[in-house]
Amino acid sequence: MAQSLEKPITFAEFIQWKPENKRYELHDGAIFEMPQPTGEHEDIVGFLAEKLILEYVRLNLPYSIPKTALVKSPSSESAYSPDILLLNRSNLVNEPFWKQESTVTMAESIPLVIEVVSTNWRDDYYKKYGEYEEIGIPEYWIVDYLGLGARKFVGNPKKPTVSIYSLVDGEYQVSQFRENDCIRSLTFPELNLTAQQIFQAVSI
Repeated sequence: MAQSLEKPITFAEFIQWKPENKRYELHDGAIFEMPQPTGEHEDIVGFLAEKLILEYVRLNLPYSIPKTALVKSPSSESAYSPDILLLNRSNLVNEPFWKQESTVTMAESIPLVIEVVSTNWRDDYYKKYGEYEEIGIPEYWIVDYLGLGARKFVGNPKKPTVSIYSLVDGEYQVSQFRENDCIRSLTFPELNLTAQQIFQAVSI
C-alpha cells in the first residue's frame, strides 16, 4: 500500500521517517508499506533461507542473511527489502549506509537476492528486476510458487516457476525451473535442490 505524498521523498528522508518493526520500501520516492505475508509465503522464505545458510556455512563463505536490511538503487530514490538478501560481509566495510541504516548499494556486497512472488508480482518481474540488474547483483531468483506472473514468465498454462536471472556482460539471462527440474545456481553450484522441493515447503 502506497503512502499518499505531496511530493517524492529522498532516501535520507525515508530512513529518518521509517519506523522500527515494520517493513517499508521506497519506490521512486513513494513509501510502500509491505503487507503481512501469508503463511505459505513465509514457509517458502524460511525453507530457502535454511538451505542457503547450510550451504554457505558448509563452504565457509563470509555470507549472512539479515532480517530487514535494504537494497538501495543508485539511479532512483528507491530502496527494497528483499525476501532473502544474501550479504557478502567482507565488503560491508565499503558500504556507506550499512553501519547506520543497514542498507547496501554495491554489487560486491550482494551475491544473490530472492523475491517470493505475491499479488504485486509486477514489482518483482519488472521494477526490481531492472534495478537489481542496474546495481549489478550477480544472481536474482523469482520464486513464483503460485504461478501468479504473466504467461511469458510462468508458461501457458501457468505453472509454479523459479526464474533465476544471472548477470552476463551487465545483463540478466534467465533460466527457468519447474516441477522436478534441478535448480542451477552460479552462486551455489553444488546446491542440491529441485523446484518441486521449494514449492512443497508450504505447511500442510
